[in-house]
Amino acid sequence: MCDASDYAVGAVLRQRKEKKLNVIYNASRTLDEAHCNYAITEKELLAIMFAFEKFRSYLVGSKVIFHTDHAAIRYLISKKDAKPRLIQWIILLQEFDIEFRDRKVADNRVTDHLLRMRVKDSIPLDDSLPEENMYSIGAVSTAGATSPPKPRMVRSHAYDTPWFRHYVNYPAAEVEPPKFFGYNKKKFLREVKRFYWHEPYLYKKCSDGLFRRCIPEEEVEGVLFGCHDSYYAGHFVTFKTFSKVLQAGFWWHTMFKDAEAFIFNCDACQRMGNISKRNEMPQNFILEVKVFYVWGIDFMGPFPKSNGFEYILVVVYYVVR
Repeated sequence: MCDASDYAVGAVLRQRKEKKLNVIYNASRTLDEAHCNYAITEKELLAIMFAFEKFRSYLVGSKVIFHTDHAAIRYLISKKDAKPRLIQWIILLQEFDIEFRDRKVADNRVTDHLLRMRVKDSIPLDDSLPEENMYSIGAVSTAGATSPPKPRMVRSHAYDTPWFRHYVNYPAAEVEPPKFFGYNKKKFLREVKRFYWHEPYLYKKCSDGLFRRCIPEEEVEGVLFGCHDSYYAGHFVTFKTFSKVLQAGFWWHTMFKDAEAFIFNCDACQRMGNISKRNEMPQNFILEVKVFYVWGIDFMGPFPKSNGFEYILVVVYYVVR
């Protein structure tokens, strides 16, 4: 069973066992702005598509009896000159063994409740970011300094000054960064729009639409260790480690370069990683030498004393080696 309203679609999956209908799954979802503009018949067919996509694993290879209170669905399924979008949906439904049956509106109360159910949120959502609520952050220190109640400049000469100080100071107190003219000014004004201050962290809206927390330089090594060198990381290559940092929700302006340098200095990767052709030892041809012309010497030790000896010296003639 499924149904559609002006703003949502709902579906109920049931199985008949010994003349008794058992509910397996209830599902519903809201419609986006484009789907809300569909006609009522198109919304009903959209609800059918939602139901078959949601319950596909249950319905493939089984006889499906579909109950609906919209009688026009039968006519629409058999219509050959419908809209291209509807024809595409109908073609997708042909892989299922479907039988449509009419159902009274009074018997469709469950799906009606699913698609017309609204949860009132007592806490209003505030997506705005007014400038009067933004404060300039102080120098980050290991002691855990907090932001002051009033805007304050971040001093650039401090060793523990975060790299993102200009992206916080400019929106909060209109403090211009160095070389704020020409192309640098246009570039900075374009970039600063993607940064948002949410006490006590700064976030950047990345190209995929997700917000990631900007971290100072002293936290970079710990994040890279967790995404590359920890027990659950896996010692991945540079690009994979870079992707895992993004998945963890962190961002800084030299991510890829720092990840590459961290992996280059990783002891485990250097010992057990694959050797590229660029770093392989040169392969030489077997030399044709005269008798007793080339010798090989191996020297090992110290070992535990045996008969007063601690070292082993092996000298082998190359031809018989």
